[in-house]
Amino acid sequence: MIATLTKRFVNIAGFLFCAGVLGYAYYLQFQQDLEPCPLCIFQRVAFIFMGIFFLVAAFHNAGRIGSRIYAGLIAAGGLVGAAIAARHVWIQHLPPDQVPECGPPLDYMLEVFPLGEALTMAFTGSGECAEVSWVFLGLSMPAWALLGFLGLTIMGLVRNWVPE
Repeated sequence: MIATLTKRFVNIAGFLFCAGVLGYAYYLQFQQDLEPCPLCIFQRVAFIFMGIFFLVAAFHNAGRIGSRIYAGLIAAGGLVGAAIAARHVWIQHLPPDQVPECGPPLDYMLEVFPLGEALTMAFTGSGECAEVSWVFLGLSMPAWALLGFLGLTIMGLVRNWVPE
């Protein structure tokens, strides 16, 4: 079915999905006072990355090679995002005695520590990453993000890799 939709339609849909996810994340942060942990912030960056390439691919109307480059860039963003989300889900399922201690906020880490060390600390996860403060249909936000990343990656790859 996805192969019958035009590349432009699928890429615009991918962009709109990413924009919707980000819009909802910012709504939860600024209207519902649900502060994102460092892993949540990195997942947002991955959705931004994917959304940008979905949008550019939609309007560029690239040929076969260009479309495959966009497919690879979309997949790269999706796989990195999926890895971050999977790590987040794993941390949320750790027994309470194995959860890492809460660390400083990401903006503080980026100001005080060298970039490599700050990113290592953020990707390791901390206590606030283990909190499950939002659930829909039995899945936490990182679990839904993981499904979103995987779905978008497949959609972006299939439609942009295969010529019309």
